[in-house]
Amino acid sequence: MNKKTVQKNKMHVAIIGGGMAGLSAAAALAEEGIQISLFEAGPHFGGRARSVAIEFNSQTFQVDNGQHILLGAYEETLKLLAKVGVDEKTAFLRLPLALNMLSARNKQNFKLNCANFLPHPFNQLLGFLFCQGLSFSERISAILFMARLKKISYRLSSDEPLKNFLLKNGQSHLIINVLWEPLCLAALNTPIELASSKVFLNVLRDAFSYHKTDSDFLLPKLDLSQILSTPIARYLQTKDAHLYTNKRIRNIQPSQNGFQVSTRLETLEFSHVIIATAARKLKELTADLPKLDFVTSQTEQYDDQPIYTIYLQYPNTTVLAQPMLGLVGSTSQWVFDRGQLCGQHGLMAVVISAQGKHQKLSQDMLALKVAQELHHVFPHLQKPLWHKVIAEKRATFSCSVNLPRPANLTPYPNLFLAGDYTYADYPATIEGSVRSGLACANLILK
Repeated sequence: MNKKTVQKNKMHVAIIGGGMAGLSAAAALAEEGIQISLFEAGPHFGGRARSVAIEFNSQTFQVDNGQHILLGAYEETLKLLAKVGVDEKTAFLRLPLALNMLSARNKQNFKLNCANFLPHPFNQLLGFLFCQGLSFSERISAILFMARLKKISYRLSSDEPLKNFLLKNGQSHLIINVLWEPLCLAALNTPIELASSKVFLNVLRDAFSYHKTDSDFLLPKLDLSQILSTPIARYLQTKDAHLYTNKRIRNIQPSQNGFQVSTRLETLEFSHVIIATAARKLKELTADLPKLDFVTSQTEQYDDQPIYTIYLQYPNTTVLAQPMLGLVGSTSQWVFDRGQLCGQHGLMAVVISAQGKHQKLSQDMLALKVAQELHHVFPHLQKPLWHKVIAEKRATFSCSVNLPRPANLTPYPNLFLAGDYTYADYPATIEGSVRSGLACANLILK
């Protein structure tokens, strides 16, 4: 037995938080033979990226806690899913970049389809050149803007609100409304007046700079638990990892051999700890770790942004023109036809990202407003048979200008932070969570 194997055998890593950051860290460590204990305070792994059951007329419908979109550029997430046995073609509908933004105010619609018969980047160039709903000068301004971004490698020397940055770079209010703002809300879940230009450009860089398939949309065809948490947990069990749900960690303290981690009933000893909870939960977990006070003072300043998903069930024969459509000039932002995606015929999922006036409405009033907006854009829709609103009022942190983001390393040796808020290049996304978990695992393995 070599020295490296002996060191691994002495490791026992506690991972606190069973979202995508914790799951990805656990999978990477377990693959290398490290002993893992994964603690999740709730009844399910997966964090926000999981499915929930709703009932209507004695029927149970499995839906997602929020409708998610992955990008072809999310390479670490896709690698993780492949490792745990998820077949991409079974799990996702992969759509080459196409945006069909429908106006709720009877104005001209916007349509962008990349010419996928051409190599990168000519497919995007032709897509912007012949997109519908913009004047010729606006199309040229978008092409020149993307060219400037590529020239500066999508990097800015200083941050500023995204809307200001776009206006300064010759983007008209129309193109902002039909293209950049919808992409900002989808990627950053932050109002464009507040959103970080630097982080938005990082997402654009990964989606548009390297490979043609990086800008593909990957829409889930199965519920998220089937795609993400369940196969990862099954993989961890094959690696003899210890998985705990409904197990809240109350306290972490340094000890002679590492750390003592306490639940309500017991205290356990670990060589390493990865805290993979949401940023807002960091302070209560680290009360006995004063060297982290600076980090918690930063994360306490984070504002939260909501995501509302409104499920509307129409007659089974109801179908939209495409599985994913955008709406402009309305409360509703994106609508997904889950009949085309998941075989849940007639079920539409409408997503509303970031703060807005809709938060003041009751759930029934919000569902009614959304149904009216959909009927205005799609007159063939009948009255919904039922609705369900899932409101994640603290879905993500607000990805605002110059937001301080902590690193994975902490002042305590062998104590690490994981979570989308620690992956400074990205907003709060599944990919950011996965990359943060992998970063912590790599630090331990080194």
